[in-house]
Amino acid sequence: MDGTVDGFRYGAVTPVAAYLMACLGGALGLRCIVRTLLDARSFRAGWLALGAASIGCGIWTMHFIAMIGFHVEETRIRYDAATTVLSLVVAVAVVGVGVFIVGLRGTSGVTLVVAGAVTGLGVAGMHYLGMAAMRLNGEVGYDPVGVALSVLIAIGAATAALWSAVTIRGFLTSLGASLVMGVAVSGMHYTGMAAVSVHVHDMTGGTWEGDSPTSLLLPMLLGPVVFLLLAGVVVMFDPLLVLGERPSASQPDAQHANSTAGSALRGVRRHRPRVHGEQPAADGS
Repeated sequence: MDGTVDGFRYGAVTPVAAYLMACLGGALGLRCIVRTLLDARSFRAGWLALGAASIGCGIWTMHFIAMIGFHVEETRIRYDAATTVLSLVVAVAVVGVGVFIVGLRGTSGVTLVVAGAVTGLGVAGMHYLGMAAMRLNGEVGYDPVGVALSVLIAIGAATAALWSAVTIRGFLTSLGASLVMGVAVSGMHYTGMAAVSVHVHDMTGGTWEGDSPTSLLLPMLLGPVVFLLLAGVVVMFDPLLVLGERPSASQPDAQHANSTAGSALRGVRRHRPRVHGEQPAADGS
């Protein structure tokens, strides 16, 4: 028989919390990408890796916070720990590919399209791999149209996020972009969930392997949340991101010019014909 599916068991608590985590991960990831663009001499690989991990952890945390509110009335839901962890690895790894493409290959239109497609597929892959971690007394089915729409939303959201990262420099505008990204990622999640149907087996009282959402998801969510908070500290206290300005190329040039001018002036003083009775000037004068 068909199960009664409810994606909002705790009302607005889980959707709002999930949205906030998606925004946090997106904001940190975008700022890390901006950091590499503001200063080409920075440790690009480190900042891009931090950005990829932030976005990946953000969307993974968003997904499983939202899944805490997912409920099927006729059966309990459990989760396979290994598949759940694998979904986090996939999220960080595939999103990382898209982030590194933009960070290292430039910001052309083709680059953004390719990076956005890869990143979006990573977001969608994380979502459906996380859904595959569910264990319940029944079978989960999907509406193909809803699945395709959710994947398109994920690709569009990822492309827009990467575009904003390479075009937006200010803090407030980046914050606004992360809020939009949170809407898109959450929209992708709930679009995919709207495509879900559950056919519950007739047998009752059956047992199946897996951990309950509270015993598995809540402890597992703690690690990514702590990571995002620590990443937030790194980003907030980075001087370049706080100022939001590219290091002035004129400053080193000016210092070099001043040094060159000083050397030239000392050279002129050394080779200037000395007037009779004039004392030689000190080299540092």
